[in-house]
Amino acid sequence: MLSAEDFFDLKHWAHRELFKVDEPVWHALTRLKSHISQALTPNVQGINWPGPVFQQTAVLYQGNVLTSGFDLRPGDVTKGKFQVIHDGEALEGAIVFYAGASLMDDDIFVGPGSVVEPGALIKGPTIIGSYCEVRQGAYLRGHCLVGNRCVLGHTTEIKHSVMLDGAKAGHFAYIGDSILGNRTNLGAGTKLANLKITGTQVKIRVNNEVYDTGLRKLGAIIGDDTETGCNSVTNPGTLLGRRCLVLPALSVKSGYYPDRSIIR
Repeated sequence: MLSAEDFFDLKHWAHRELFKVDEPVWHALTRLKSHISQALTPNVQGINWPGPVFQQTAVLYQGNVLTSGFDLRPGDVTKGKFQVIHDGEALEGAIVFYAGASLMDDDIFVGPGSVVEPGALIKGPTIIGSYCEVRQGAYLRGHCLVGNRCVLGHTTEIKHSVMLDGAKAGHFAYIGDSILGNRTNLGAGTKLANLKITGTQVKIRVNNEVYDTGLRKLGAIIGDDTETGCNSVTNPGTLLGRRCLVLPALSVKSGYYPDRSIIR
């Protein structure tokens, strides 16, 4: 059936109720909007003034907003190496919004320890987990569910998609109507195409059987610990199992690829 358990370890995933045991994994995307609306507890109201773009760097810590009196010591955000120092003490779990970052509405949650760099733009409804790095120029278009210790990189665009814990799209990626498993890594320039040029519904071939997903937009389902090479493109309806490798500069045909496949 290719359920979520065939692709992901969900034991520690905070939003595992999004997935159902007895259904194909792509069905989770049909519930994503409603799940986010129920799970979202916005925490950015009132910290972005006087408009969507931050005019100065702000730190959100334990419900308080700091705009001065702190020292930033950059490091690997996902490993907890980025520090905010205030009155000689490190503020564990402080959230940093650099000047130039944009929050387009208040329907957004950003988890402890996360950093949003200058030029990043976030639209709600969106949930971002703890110790995530939203890099310069990242574009979150809404209905994004991002786990802990994820990277949304320079000029990476994501919409209506899920990133499980530790997923990384560090450079020039497009993620549309897709699910990235734990610790997946998209090489620079990876594009997860989500719409057929014919505009028809996405169908997926598994061995000799064809599944009609009923979805007009469906990108890729990428299993835990799978990696894509630079400038690779997955066609709509691509399902990659766990620990797969996609070599650089490939166009991956839609369909199911079992665990540990090497796509050349």
